[in-house]
Amino acid sequence: MSEQSDDGAKTGSDGIEALSGVRGWLSRAARMLTGSTVTLTEYDPARHDPLVQFDGLPGYEEVDRYWVNVPFTFISINYDPEETKHYYHVVEPTLSDMEADLLDRLFEDIRGPLLYRDAVADDPEQALQDELEARLEEYGVQVTDEMFYRLFYYLHRSFQGYGKLDPLMHDPHIEDISCDGPDLPVFVYHDEYTDIETSVSYEPQELANFVIQLAQRSGRHVSVSDPVVSTTLPDGSRIELALGEEVTPKGSAFTIRKYADEPFTPIDLLNYGTVDDEILAFMWLAIESNKSLIFAGGTAAGKTTSMNAISMFLPPRSKVITIEDTRELSLYHDNWLSSVTRERMGDADITMYDLLRSALRHRPEYIIVGEVRGEEAITLFQAMNTGHTTFSTMHADSVQTVINRLENEPINVPRPMVTSLDILWVQVLGRSGGERVRRAKTVAEIEGIDQRTGELDYSNTYAWNSQTDEFRDQGSELLEEIREERGWSESDLLNELRNRRKFLRYLQDNDVTDYRRFTAMVNKYYADADEVMERIDEETTGLEV
Repeated sequence: MSEQSDDGAKTGSDGIEALSGVRGWLSRAARMLTGSTVTLTEYDPARHDPLVQFDGLPGYEEVDRYWVNVPFTFISINYDPEETKHYYHVVEPTLSDMEADLLDRLFEDIRGPLLYRDAVADDPEQALQDELEARLEEYGVQVTDEMFYRLFYYLHRSFQGYGKLDPLMHDPHIEDISCDGPDLPVFVYHDEYTDIETSVSYEPQELANFVIQLAQRSGRHVSVSDPVVSTTLPDGSRIELALGEEVTPKGSAFTIRKYADEPFTPIDLLNYGTVDDEILAFMWLAIESNKSLIFAGGTAAGKTTSMNAISMFLPPRSKVITIEDTRELSLYHDNWLSSVTRERMGDADITMYDLLRSALRHRPEYIIVGEVRGEEAITLFQAMNTGHTTFSTMHADSVQTVINRLENEPINVPRPMVTSLDILWVQVLGRSGGERVRRAKTVAEIEGIDQRTGELDYSNTYAWNSQTDEFRDQGSELLEEIREERGWSESDLLNELRNRRKFLRYLQDNDVTDYRRFTAMVNKYYADADEVMERIDEETTGLEV
């Protein structure tokens, strides 16, 4: 097959000659024919030929294969025994030379009509299919169903998708996508095979055009004078763009941190071993008791994911405000106000500090801040000291590092104010059993200022043992504080923790990982815990019998 660019068209002088020839043939055919009718039937793998074919890569052993866009695209994971590494190969429909030339003309002829269609009134996919049928009938080209769907796929991925990156954006196993420059393979972080090289790469101009396109999709502008952009795609994915060679000598580059369509729930954290049910029951009780939290960790440790999941324990109808640089948090909560900063608008910039000051006037019960890194931290801790419950994240790999960052430049929170923080959750991307795992390394409690040393005092309530991959309970003073605040006896406290652990295990056993269902179940527990536990006991007893 001849070399193809992103839109599937043949490149080079041979391609230009072939394209000129096919256009002449199409024009003659159109004059000779009164037109043709495209009679399309829905693709059925039992009746139609497959749209994609793949016989394997020489020298590689295929270890996994899965669809990302049925019936157009699947992924083949291969292993190179000599290099001892995996390779991510994208398999898409193969075009004949004539189909590739035809596709090139279709791009030019369909682009305009699509732009002038009513995007609100029309279904985008149906609009594209209608335009494709109309152009083929206009050309007088007789096509098979398989040929039509192959052409449709490449038109769709360019006009409504992400071009050759589209299969990677559809892959639910991918967390990050990195392109370090032109003529270099794109790398991805796969949830099973970790960092892996892909079969996707870009030529220099093709990559520059794609970076500009990504910026435009996000409503931003990137240029040689302003070559670096951090923004968010319409689906919520975070992107970092660099255009040209001004700041990236290899050429244009981009990184995409994909946004999960379905946010993680506490049950997902249990299933992945990030925490155990004892820690979750402790955190649930702390959140209900209006304790303030900070989730710390390094890059890709999953701290924001964990904070979002733990936030699903928020009491129903409580007033919640979230403040972020880029949209990542997703709650199923009735009384939730989401706010995002606006940057690079001259004097009209709206910073996280501005949003946080504004949030306090909304009288929230809970304030969730995407990440604190500067002057907004002072306002956040002022909010804590005035009785607001706050959650936030920080880049730090230990409890002491969090404290050092808070007390020093550029944050500079006075030590007495730090004592209003109740819990520090430190999460790591570590290794256990030869695999990379995300774990809550430490859950610590801030206890106040040591009168002898003047230093901030804290204790580790839970700690992760990487050798056994287990969590150790090291005692909690905060639980005693909660017990006194609620007027519970020691047995009341232990019974409440036991019930919540049982409730969480029940949801795990029943695979309640949808965030809407999970939140609904938690709300039922808030409404009538006794009734919920009775039903769980009845179901559990019935299963045992």
